[in-house]
Amino acid sequence: MHRIGFVVFPRFQLMGFAAATAFEMANLALGEPVYEIELLSERGGAVKSSAGFGVLTNAFDGTPYDTVMFGASSTIEPITPALIEFARHGLKTARRVAAPCTGAFVLAEAGLLDGRRATTHWAFARQLQERFPAVKVEEDRIFIVDGSVWTSAGMTASIDLALAMIEKDHGQDVARSVARKLVIYHRRAGGQSQFSALLELEPKSDRIQKSIDYAKAHLRGVLSVEELADAAGLSARQFSRAFRAETGQSPAKAVENLRVEAARLMMEQGRHSMDVIAVETGFADPDRMRRAFLRTLGQPPQTIRRNARDSASA
Repeated sequence: MHRIGFVVFPRFQLMGFAAATAFEMANLALGEPVYEIELLSERGGAVKSSAGFGVLTNAFDGTPYDTVMFGASSTIEPITPALIEFARHGLKTARRVAAPCTGAFVLAEAGLLDGRRATTHWAFARQLQERFPAVKVEEDRIFIVDGSVWTSAGMTASIDLALAMIEKDHGQDVARSVARKLVIYHRRAGGQSQFSALLELEPKSDRIQKSIDYAKAHLRGVLSVEELADAAGLSARQFSRAFRAETGQSPAKAVENLRVEAARLMMEQGRHSMDVIAVETGFADPDRMRRAFLRTLGQPPQTIRRNARDSASA
């Protein structure tokens, strides 16, 4: 039996329970209760969520846990001395300590992240780095495992975190079975970006959308403004003006972002060399691809691939 102490505090966000559901599904997949989840809080009793209703919890005590996981909220909530002490105790006694989203601030306040790589929701990453300069914040990661400390991005990323834990505990087949039960993609790699170029491109017209779809399908080609304008049924001048007005980006920048995203996904899959990836995504050569990665992600392709390998082996 793997005991999980799940810590909540006033105004916690219910989406954080998505990780708990993944462990519940693992019990169903294995046909036995391999995970036992206990809700914890500083004083015990009912703790009210941000949605307005509460859950029953047990108070902190000396009970040992295999995994201690801290809940999260949509804001940075006050961190009490009891939370800090419990986090420090967890690092000493538990096999791993985890904190999705803003839960990373609890670990940072307790000093658990000093000198470690960590992530959090992109909206809070800069604040985490400014408040805790000893933490190596990587704001563009889905989740990070550094020793026995696990952190993840937004609260839905806690599902990826939980699936990675399940895979480490019981193997890939069980993790895949849980993913199927949850009707989600079998976990995203921890090194995967929190951002998507397509989410940043939200055109208002079908014509501009057609040009984006065309670009996605022909990344290996040149993709000149004239070629994209033709796909949209506009003149090059009309197209450039309309594209920037609807997306906030130039066509050239949008194409570069799409190429970087496609290349990053290929790197995370780990099946092709950098030379092949550069050609397949339209960069033509690795050096040009490297410069685009530095402009867009602030990291070279080699770092992206290394992060993906580290996450896969964690």
